[in-house]
Amino acid sequence: MQGKTVLVTGSTDGIGKQTALELAKMGAKVIMHGRNAERAQSAATEVRSTTGAEIDFVVGDFSSLAQVRRMAVDVRLSPGQLDVLINNAGVYMLERQMTIDGFEMSWQVNHLAPYLLTTLLLERMKSSAPSRIINVASIMHNQARLDYENLQGEKEFKPSRMYCLSKLGNVIATLDLAERLAGSGITVNCLHPGIVDTKMLRSSFNIQGTTLENGALTSLFLAASPSVEGVTGKYFDDCKETTPSPVSLDVSERRHFMQVTNQMLGI
Repeated sequence: MQGKTVLVTGSTDGIGKQTALELAKMGAKVIMHGRNAERAQSAATEVRSTTGAEIDFVVGDFSSLAQVRRMAVDVRLSPGQLDVLINNAGVYMLERQMTIDGFEMSWQVNHLAPYLLTTLLLERMKSSAPSRIINVASIMHNQARLDYENLQGEKEFKPSRMYCLSKLGNVIATLDLAERLAGSGITVNCLHPGIVDTKMLRSSFNIQGTTLENGALTSLFLAASPSVEGVTGKYFDDCKETTPSPVSLDVSERRHFMQVTNQMLGI
């Protein structure tokens, strides 16, 4: 990863911070992201002091699409290339909350915001090609059921249902972007990181999982491995390509889902 620049969203703690740390150890310049400047700067300083690598940070609260747009501008104005984008940031909401933009929180933070950020950075990544987009999804996307009248818990809110649906969004957006970007030099893949011992896991499910080091492995594999050079539109688990949910592979369903997403974002 020497000479490569990687942006890792949601990297002030958990899997994202571990991913940033490991990439820095591999020689990458890492742009770390956090919701507020204090936490982002603190995490960047820690990783920089640990590794001696070049570490920068950007700030943007994904519950505000205006902040996502400003963050994209900050990244575009930063010097150098953008070789890898790892969309790692995510939440698991125990209660229904709406964002300033009028969307359910998990739907926006987990799906709309990273997709918007990605689209705003595409030109920068095309100029850096070959480049890689990596979306941290979840095996729980397999449990999602599409109900366009309840995408944001309008009729009924269940935390796990909303989380599963937002993670399905990650997978569908991956497959859609991979198809649209074919031949551009940008690959787009997604992954299940495992059941990882994070604050989100403990607060949401009250269980413990595997280590952060293990949770970062598949993201690192997709970011750095020569074996996936040119591989795009795939879903990985434990560093191995596997099959995502049938609904994500349904082309007509996928196009409808992305049409709804684009309409929400005004794209």
